[in-house]
Amino acid sequence: MILLLLTLVFLHGVDLAPTPPHACDASNPTTKLFQFCRTDLPVNRRARDIVSRLTIDEKISQLVNSAPGIPRLGVPAYQWWSEALHGVADVGPTPGIRFNGTVKAATSFPQVILSAASFDSYLWFRIAQVVGKEARGLYNAGQAKGMTFWAPNINIFRDPRWGRGQETPGEDPTVTGAYAVAYVRGLQGDSFDGKKTLSGHLQASACCKHFTAYDLDRWKGITRYVFNAQVSLADLAETYQPPFKKCIEEGKASGIMCAYNRVNGIPSCADPNLLTRTARGLWHFNGYITSDCDAVSIIYDDQGYAKTPEDAVADVLKAGMDVNCGSYLQKHTKSALQQKKVSETDINRALINLFSVRIRLGLFNGDPTKLTYGNITPNDVCSPSHQALALEAARNGIVLLKNALKLLPLSKRSVSLAVIGPNAHVAKTLLGNYAGPPCKNVTPLDAIRGYVKNAVYHKGCDSVACSNAAVEQAVAIARNAERVVLIMGLDQTQEKEDMDRVDLSLPGKQRELITSVAEVAKRPVVLVLICGGPVDISFAKDNDKIGSIVWAGYPGEAGGKALAEILFGDHNPGGRLPVTWYPQNFVNVKMTDMRMRSSSSGYPGRTYRFYKGPKVFEFGHGLSYTTYSYRFKTLPQNTLYLNQSKPQTNSDSLQYALVSEMGKESCDVAKTKVSVVVENQGEMAGKHPVLMFVRHEKGGEDGTRAEKQLVGFKSVVLRNGEKSEVEFEIGVCEHLSRANEVGVMVVEEGKYFLTVGDSELPLTVNV
Repeated sequence: MILLLLTLVFLHGVDLAPTPPHACDASNPTTKLFQFCRTDLPVNRRARDIVSRLTIDEKISQLVNSAPGIPRLGVPAYQWWSEALHGVADVGPTPGIRFNGTVKAATSFPQVILSAASFDSYLWFRIAQVVGKEARGLYNAGQAKGMTFWAPNINIFRDPRWGRGQETPGEDPTVTGAYAVAYVRGLQGDSFDGKKTLSGHLQASACCKHFTAYDLDRWKGITRYVFNAQVSLADLAETYQPPFKKCIEEGKASGIMCAYNRVNGIPSCADPNLLTRTARGLWHFNGYITSDCDAVSIIYDDQGYAKTPEDAVADVLKAGMDVNCGSYLQKHTKSALQQKKVSETDINRALINLFSVRIRLGLFNGDPTKLTYGNITPNDVCSPSHQALALEAARNGIVLLKNALKLLPLSKRSVSLAVIGPNAHVAKTLLGNYAGPPCKNVTPLDAIRGYVKNAVYHKGCDSVACSNAAVEQAVAIARNAERVVLIMGLDQTQEKEDMDRVDLSLPGKQRELITSVAEVAKRPVVLVLICGGPVDISFAKDNDKIGSIVWAGYPGEAGGKALAEILFGDHNPGGRLPVTWYPQNFVNVKMTDMRMRSSSSGYPGRTYRFYKGPKVFEFGHGLSYTTYSYRFKTLPQNTLYLNQSKPQTNSDSLQYALVSEMGKESCDVAKTKVSVVVENQGEMAGKHPVLMFVRHEKGGEDGTRAEKQLVGFKSVVLRNGEKSEVEFEIGVCEHLSRANEVGVMVVEEGKYFLTVGDSELPLTVNV
């Protein structure tokens, strides 16, 4: 019988007990013969040893995301593709994570765009810590085939129509870079400050994506698979690349994903300047580079960049890509090798990077449950503390956009309350995309009924698309209620991967429903928007019968409860918008136009830094149930000297210095500390993100310089009447520089203004 069971296990993979897949099991005497099993040797040497033992067919088999096992070496199969955007998820055709065992769910945090609205790096770090811990818990439970997670998405939310903007931290490179660093450190098991010595191994592997200038999926017949992003050197240096640089240099990410699109004619996955010279050379990237799924095949099949499949294989391997999400390299690398378009050295280079990451994850050190992170169990997944953090994250991200006459918070003694809208009672909508099964789900309606038990509910629309609206029934309900809350917005039928929007209005008859209900309601109504991307709700902003507007993003598994707590005053909202909300006429701007800067020809520019045009709500907008004041403390020295012996002069007759020529020592000297006194002058305690911007005296004049630029953000928690001093360090090289027309970072002389709210502090730079 025992022999029969062992035969079944070997032949059919029957699990007698769930154990995490791993190599170098101590119970196998042959492992002692392999150098790659010796934990006392350097990672690179161990990886080289594995590769040296592989046949050419075995090598080629390892170049795809579903890498088969190598039984003769005791190396198990490995799945490179797992997702953990805002919680561990079982996404994809061959997910690396399975919720089919002891663990049935994982903590589902707010979608990234809402977490970003908290402007709280430490919160982001703690979220990622939990995600990494739960990922390891699933692995230890035998429910994971890999520990490489393709998150975070750190592309810039450049255009409000982008369906995947919800996955990102927003439109600002400073915020996005800070998010990347915090998330990578948390997921991989580093400390918040990045100073932890990872003497054991990575908790999980993070992958910053999509490298680079990727922010269009499918718009008016143009797809990400063929799109050629024409990007200026200045925009690359100042907007699109900085988050990836931060992710690699400071976050120490162990993975990068190259994007589908071409940048200035070259496919991202086939660009040696991007992958090898920049990421590995300039930024010292140490990890693996994966393609997006089927991004190698499209280089030949769709883009026509490569003349043959073998050329496509050669292009990506020689550029520095290591693993193909898909099967293209498995099918065509052998023939590319036979045609001498690639060498075995090219293949070995990729494999050494791949096996190095698996070794760094502790998967070649014996049974992972007996090593670092081996004590993480299924009980650590969906734990009470993790679910509490999901609630905290939702509370701190939700943004109060309008609150005329202090309509909110609502009284908990409301006699009658009507809840109307297609997003009021759909739990799945709260999660956004790239979400796994949540620990639990409470809809906004259920949470509101925790305060007002007999709240009346009507869906209002047949769906979020709202092609049919039951306006008359909704109006009848609203007429009889003391208070009305409308819960409207978007969902994944309106914005998602491979689906960009074509306008910024609420779908279908949502506007008609909102205005009709507001018109007959006894008091001004509350409008809640559940959506990722911005919508033009100017009609509601300017309507006195719509007293309050709340943006709840996609707030995750605890979002319904967090929203109800804010509506009824058990939590004071403090979130601030991480993106500009544009008016509907912004759709006249082509989504394919990658320019950030405005132009004299009428192009309005993009994001709060360069956009010249009307806004529905500004980047950083967010109200509270209390009021805050800001006051700069006087600087002991408000002039910074660069002491450059050979300054240059630009077309504005301003002298400037090249950051690259200043050197680290000069940049370290050219810094100053700025303090702001923040006071809660209202009646309610609250958490408040303090945002500091800088603008040059010539900022925004000709479209080449930003109108303003975020240089720092910190959160404070203040009781009513309490003050706190918040300190920012301002570095000339990091915060006051801008990219010139050839993408070189320069610091210009002149007067700069630091601003927090309405408070301003001048700062002079002399070259």
